[in-house]
Amino acid sequence: MRFTKMQGIGNDYVYINCFEETVEDPVELSKKVSDRHFGIGSDGLILIGPSEKADCRMRMFNADGSESQMCGNGIRCVGKYVFDHHLVEKKEFEVETEAGIKHLTITEENGKAVLITVDMGMPQVFSKVPEPIEISGKNYEFIGISVGNPHAIYYLNDIDDLDLEAIGPSFETHPRFPERTNSEFIEVINSGYIRMRVWERGSGETWACGTGATASAVASALSGRTSNEVEVELKGGNLTIHWDRDKTGHVFMTGPAVEVFTGVFEIKNL
Repeated sequence: MRFTKMQGIGNDYVYINCFEETVEDPVELSKKVSDRHFGIGSDGLILIGPSEKADCRMRMFNADGSESQMCGNGIRCVGKYVFDHHLVEKKEFEVETEAGIKHLTITEENGKAVLITVDMGMPQVFSKVPEPIEISGKNYEFIGISVGNPHAIYYLNDIDDLDLEAIGPSFETHPRFPERTNSEFIEVINSGYIRMRVWERGSGETWACGTGATASAVASALSGRTSNEVEVELKGGNLTIHWDRDKTGHVFMTGPAVEVFTGVFEIKNL
C-alpha cells in the first residue's frame, strides 16, 4: 500500500489516497503505522477518499486506533495533498469530515499549496466559564470548547515545566469527560499571542493540534484574555486563529502543511 507522510507544524500523520487504495481495517493499520519504532512513525492515520457531499472526504484515526471527528493540522495536509496532486483543481473547496463539511482556501506558490485556511465552523461551549475540576488531588479550572471534538483549556503561568507524560492521562480520562477529551495548557503572553501545549486523547502529547489551537483561541477571547485574532505558539510552530465573533461566528485557522516523504507499506505486517 502506498502512503504519504505529511506534517502540519510537527503534527504528523500517515496519509492514504483512498481514491486509489483500499483500507479494510483502519484501526489496526493506524496502530501499526503510527509506531515510531516498528512502523512508519506518526500521530495517527488519515484516509483521503471520495465524497458524495464534498470535493473529498477525510477520516482520522489516532495512534491508538480510536477515530476522531476532526483534526485541524490533518485537514490542512489533506488540503495540500488533494491540491498538489490535482485531485481537486481549485483553490477553494470542501472536505467532508466526521465533524461536518469544512471549507478550505489555498494560498499557493509555484503550483503548490503553502498555506491553508480552514473554516472550522462555529465553536460550542460545553462548560461553565470557567468550570472547577479536581484532578489527581489538585484543583484546576477549565473552559470546555468543542470544534467538532472536545477540548478542555487550562490557563497556567508557565507551561514549560509540565510533565505531560505523567499528568496527561489523568486529564484525558477524568470522569467529567465520558468520551475522554483533549487537554490544552495555555500561557497568555499578550492579547494577540498565546503559548500552548496539548495532550491529545488517543495520542498523548503532540507537537501541535489545530482544533486545540482553535478551541484555545476561542476560550481566550471568550474569557477576555485576548482579542478575537491571536497567534498560537505550539511546539512545532505557529498558527493564526481568527474568530469572526460578531458576524458569522465561525473560526478560521491558517497555517502551513508539508509533504515529508512517500513510500510503500506491506499490509501483511498487520
